[in-house]
Amino acid sequence: MGDMAAMASLEASPVNVARLCEFLGARSGVPVVAEGCTRLTGGAIQQNWKVDLRFGAGANAPWTSGAYVLRTDSASTISASLSRATEFSVLRLAHRAGVACPEPIAFSDDRSIIGAPFFIMRWSPGVAAGHRLVRDDALVPDRRLLVRQIAQSMARLHGVRPDTARIEGFVHSADPTRRLIADLRAYLDTLAICFPALEWGLRCAEKALPARERSTLVHRDLRTGNYLVHQGGLSAILDWEFAAWANPMEDLGWFTARCWRFGAFEREAGGVGLLGDFLHAYEESGGEHMEREHLTLWQLIAHLRWAVIALQQAQRHITGTERSMELALTGRLVPELEQEVILLADQL
Repeated sequence: MGDMAAMASLEASPVNVARLCEFLGARSGVPVVAEGCTRLTGGAIQQNWKVDLRFGAGANAPWTSGAYVLRTDSASTISASLSRATEFSVLRLAHRAGVACPEPIAFSDDRSIIGAPFFIMRWSPGVAAGHRLVRDDALVPDRRLLVRQIAQSMARLHGVRPDTARIEGFVHSADPTRRLIADLRAYLDTLAICFPALEWGLRCAEKALPARERSTLVHRDLRTGNYLVHQGGLSAILDWEFAAWANPMEDLGWFTARCWRFGAFEREAGGVGLLGDFLHAYEESGGEHMEREHLTLWQLIAHLRWAVIALQQAQRHITGTERSMELALTGRLVPELEQEVILLADQL
């Protein structure tokens, strides 16, 4: 029965399994057999396919039989999303820095396999669903431990700097957050509808920015829902398509923003833990010291950026580029985000 289900998953997949096995065989040095290929849920911007692979004896490192993930583009994307080649480079750099993330294995731009460039990474177990992680104590029995592990990985990521590492296609700016605000404002200017609350929030954030910023490697979507929890601990941080050289405070604001707590608003650290535990572990692991009141600016920027992304997602549906109820409903979040922008901007 299991063999029949695996065969059905291979036949239903748009992945050219024969070509994929040829590609992997050339990399590993041994014959490769795919025993299953299943589309994974989640990932509104990229497609992820779980592929079960069996390698012949004597495969080159790091190939071993087991589960892998093939990551490629969806039918449409948004401008801020990295190419798969660049995302693969970022993931490799983060993995080498000791960040909890899937191990990247190989990149290919051979479009005969799935019609677009893709990369292969090792499968990581765990649960990512934010609404479950913030509520189910059986999944997270020690919330302080999970928050500490996330903070440690974030601090290690922020230890990667543009003067010590190079990523093809990455631009280093002396004022990364001002550049971000300019990009958000420029997108709003392309829309037929005005969003005065967002425009006001952008101006308030712009005025509150420090005169000088520092840049590190930043995930820019590190939040509950984008990491896996396995056996109560952090298994892997996912979805690196927004990574950039940017102010590391962006990640802190994004992770602690109210919009990413899945209703568990009292737990300011991603809805899963206490803010004090998170900030202490981040600093203890080499991250910058951050007072609670100084997070307001970065939480404001997080809500502004998420509001613009929500508008971009909705446009993918409205224009017919990619019809999706999920994308359409994402656009409906904007009024709630505007309200939070007003409240946060008033605190600056």
